[in-house]
Amino acid sequence: MKASQTTRKLTTMAMLTALSIVLVAIVHFPLFPAAPWMEYDPADIPIFIGTFLFGPGAGLALTLVVSIIQGTTVSASSGIIGILMHFCATGSFAILAGNIYRKKHTRGGAMIALAAGVVTMTAVMALWNLIFTPIFMGAPRQAVLELMLPVILPFNLIKAGANALITYLVYKPIARLVRHEEGGLPARS
Repeated sequence: MKASQTTRKLTTMAMLTALSIVLVAIVHFPLFPAAPWMEYDPADIPIFIGTFLFGPGAGLALTLVVSIIQGTTVSASSGIIGILMHFCATGSFAILAGNIYRKKHTRGGAMIALAAGVVTMTAVMALWNLIFTPIFMGAPRQAVLELMLPVILPFNLIKAGANALITYLVYKPIARLVRHEEGGLPARS
């Protein structure tokens, strides 16, 4: 990879990171009154775009950087638990969806990758909510289990699904824009 391509890739990833932080800072709202701490935000969309542009390794790196910045600034109240939960959930999405899309680089492949990512992210968040919500919120595990079907699973499906749908709709135009200059960007890794 040429130095100029590396610079463009890192610059694009930095811009996606910044966009992710701005999005979570300005757009976040609860979806379920029973769980006001579970807020929708579109911060994963730039990470999903970066994953499709540069591959699962880059997606995981974006997830790590965004999780740390978000968890120490705009979402600081969730602390290390929020950082870990975000990294594990979005990281699992990036690894799976990125690998699927790298192998099947078509619109259909993107749909399969995003759908698989949504299911994986929802499952990972169900597990992490069972483990960490009792610690973070001081709630008994039974209370978390009682919220699993009516709140936790639907919330995570809606959040991941909405972000995946938006990614699907905006990825191609953004990818064309990013790759427009001669020399373009390097292939996904």
